[in-house]
Amino acid sequence: MRVIKRGALEAFWQEHPDAKPSLESWYAVVRSASWKTPADLKQVYRNADLVGRRTVFNIAGNKYRLVARVNYRAQIVFVLHLLTHSEYDRGTWKQ
Repeated sequence: MRVIKRGALEAFWQEHPDAKPSLESWYAVVRSASWKTPADLKQVYRNADLVGRRTVFNIAGNKYRLVARVNYRAQIVFVLHLLTHSEYDRGTWKQ
């Protein structure tokens, strides 16, 4: 998979250094993946939630959330939002 907006990951871990190892791991796993369906993704990330057309990944032991759009056909993952748990709970990312 190709990841769009790696810079967003780096910007987030500059502000939240404890997220860096988890985000680097997530990035490495996604880059080497070739998911064809959401079921393929869920085999690797069992706790990922499908919310409409978005996929929400737990980062750093569920302390942070990464919201992405996965295009299985094009093999691209678009990073849409990186949020603290409280920011995620507000729900403004759904709009």
